[in-house]
Order: sequence, then C-alpha cells, then structure tokens
Amino acid sequence: MDRNIKWAFLCSFWGKNAKDAIAWHAENGQIDKIGMVIYEQENCGAADEAKLNGIKHVRMPLKDFDNKRDHQAKMVDILLENGITHIFLLGFEHLIRKQMLDAFPNKIANIHPSLFPSFLATKTAIQDALDYGVKVTGITTHIIDDRFDRGTILCQEPVRIDEGDTFDTLYPKFSSKGLPLIIESMKLMENQN
Repeated sequence: MDRNIKWAFLCSFWGKNAKDAIAWHAENGQIDKIGMVIYEQENCGAADEAKLNGIKHVRMPLKDFDNKRDHQAKMVDILLENGITHIFLLGFEHLIRKQMLDAFPNKIANIHPSLFPSFLATKTAIQDALDYGVKVTGITTHIIDDRFDRGTILCQEPVRIDEGDTFDTLYPKFSSKGLPLIIESMKLMENQN
C-alpha cells in the first residue's frame, strides 16, 4: 500500500459516517491517512471529530458561492493544495463535476443506502425501499462517475427488512453496517494504487 495516500471526507450534513471513519482510523493507528474533512452544515459531527484528531476541516457551504461549479472548483483547489489523493463522499449531496473527476480519476468513492441497481438517484432510498415493499435492501459503495449513484461497485452489504420495520427501526441496521463497508472500500481503493 502507498503510504502517501491522503483521504478527504466530504459531507453535506452531520457526517455520522465520516465521524465514525475518522474515529476508527484514530483507534487503529491510521489517522495519518485522513487528510481533511470538507463539510457544509454548521453543526457537523465529522468536523468535530476531525478537530479532535488534528485533521484539517473546512466548512464550505454551497450558499457561499455563486454556483455549484465555483463551489467545486474551490474544493478541488483546496484538496490538491492539501495533498489529497482519494475522496470519500459520506453524505455529500451534490453531483461531482468533471473538474473534480478529472483531478481525482477513479479516486472518488460514494456510499449509497441501497443495493445497486435499486433506488438510485434519490435522497430517500431507505424509505423508498420500505414503500416499495422489498424484503432486502442494503448498502453499496462505489467509485463514482459523472452520473448520480452510478459507477464501479466496490462493496455491497444486504440489509433485511423485517415485517413491521419502519424508517426508525431500519435506519440503525444501515448504521451498524456502514462503517465496515467504508473501511473495506477504502482498503480496496488504496490497494488499486
């Protein structure tokens, strides 16, 4: 594995997955792999965990920019200036544009709360699975391309929907399976170097 790998986690919301991934790397003596967190929401657990572990964290809400293109252009500049080699989108709500894809070819991963190819390009995949009545849904990590929730699948983990499950009972099942999938996906991408 390349010791020069530096990950950035991008998140638009509170950042539970990013927070958990940072904590895991700290607990396992691998915190030096995490180079930065870029976040949007003011109250962000991922940013708090980054600060606790001495990781650079930059708040970049879209509303501070004239448009999405300028927002991502600035992100690319910051990521490159900080020696970032890989990116994991952990609750990041924006389509990644060509400039970032070109700067980090096959180095940007995403996590999505469904088993591809089901329930793509939606922010409500868990509720959609419940509403549709499927018995098994799950989590997919993938290397992104220029389309929402498409690209090369890295890992998948099924999540069983039990009779009577609601969003509130199903979400914790996703939550417990997300971190191991993120760590496995990071290792797969690091070994592709």
